[in-house]
Amino acid sequence: IIPYVGTILGGLVPGELIMIHGTVPDDADRFQVDLQCGSSTKPRADVAFHFNPRFKRSSCIVCNTLEREKWGWEEITYEMPFQKGKSFEIVIMILKDKFQVAVNKKHLLLYNHRISLGRIDTLGIYGKVQIKTIDFVSVAKFLPAIVTLSLYIEKSKSQSKFLLVVYFQGVPYVGKLDTALRPGCTVAIKGEVNKNPKSFVINLKSSDSKDIALHLNPRMKNKVFVRNSYLHDSWGEEEKEVANFPFSPGMYFELIIFCDAHQFKVAVNGVHTLEYKHRFKQLEKINVVEVMGDVKLLDVRSW
Repeated sequence: IIPYVGTILGGLVPGELIMIHGTVPDDADRFQVDLQCGSSTKPRADVAFHFNPRFKRSSCIVCNTLEREKWGWEEITYEMPFQKGKSFEIVIMILKDKFQVAVNKKHLLLYNHRISLGRIDTLGIYGKVQIKTIDFVSVAKFLPAIVTLSLYIEKSKSQSKFLLVVYFQGVPYVGKLDTALRPGCTVAIKGEVNKNPKSFVINLKSSDSKDIALHLNPRMKNKVFVRNSYLHDSWGEEEKEVANFPFSPGMYFELIIFCDAHQFKVAVNGVHTLEYKHRFKQLEKINVVEVMGDVKLLDVRSW
């Protein structure tokens, strides 16, 4: 029932997600999702994050913060993923310094915190919108099945082997996988794309030759996600097909490379992005991961 006003139990912490499934009615002119500090209406509670899709004239999404009953400056996004009469999924990822919003599994916008996260305790949804479900998820449950493994391993460190964990590791980064690659292996890379990025590169390679089994190269300017292999001293044919280019300046990402018997599967922020058939067949020789380019690396691990 709209307006919906609900308490956020335990508040919000970085790494959590708010997932909202709903539908935009045919006659919608606007609706809003507000992360509020309390639920008072007189005086009106502060709104740390006001997310407001508008469908009049030129449709846009307005984000803002309300403090002491005064609105701050509007941040306007002209990309409009919502359509009248269509259902939607909003995912708000809570990060230390900002909110990151994806709609229908596609990155939409970033909004820097203007009010501290600790003050947010209420979710309000208002306007012309139908809401089916609202979920608060810790990232643990959000990533696809191939990844939940890692979180299970985190809990039972004794039985697990880890690639060295890198915190705010500079790039270029070169790390050894602690066991060579084989079907069933996963490499997970967490990072943040720089503010004015050209491109970055992730390579899975062999330490005893120049061969690169998997070269991932997202190029921001043209939104092209290049994949290739470097074998016998030369590059092969580039693969570029991708349904949605998953990266955007300043965004936080968790990129998962899952090694299958016949191919690598790559997911970004829980969304399957691409597959790449093995060209370098001696998987057991792949034991190095390399990251370079316009990215801040937060964590690299493998299992």
